[in-house]
Formats: sequence, C-alpha cells, structure tokens
Amino acid sequence: MADTIAETVELLYTIDQESLTADQQIALGTAMATLAQAERLEQINERLRGIHQVLNSWAMKVTVDGR
Repeated sequence: MADTIAETVELLYTIDQESLTADQQIALGTAMATLAQAERLEQINERLRGIHQVLNSWAMKVTVDGR
C-alpha cells in the first residue's frame, strides 16, 4: 500500500493546479485530503502490526513457560 500512496502523491503533485477549473481544484483538494488520511491509516496499521508481534511473542512465551 505504501508504494501506491507514494505513486499517488507523486502524481497529484505533478498536476498544474492553476490550469484547473474550480470544480477540479475542489476534487484535487478532496483527493489530497483522502490521501493524507490513507497515509495516516497506513502508519496506524504499521504500529498495530508491531503491537501484534509483541503480544504474540508474549503469548508464545507464556505457553512455553507455562505461566
């Protein structure tokens, strides 16, 4: 997903905003806001994966140690 986000960012920033109509500028702004939200969700997802790995290792340790 990160590659897709990076490619989309690159594409959005190559658009000449001054040549867009008002409706196109609004659509571009909406696209950029949606992209920012997707980037944030990806960051949250990465942190959740790390937390899951820690919890999983603790569960394995408890199973092995019997505590």
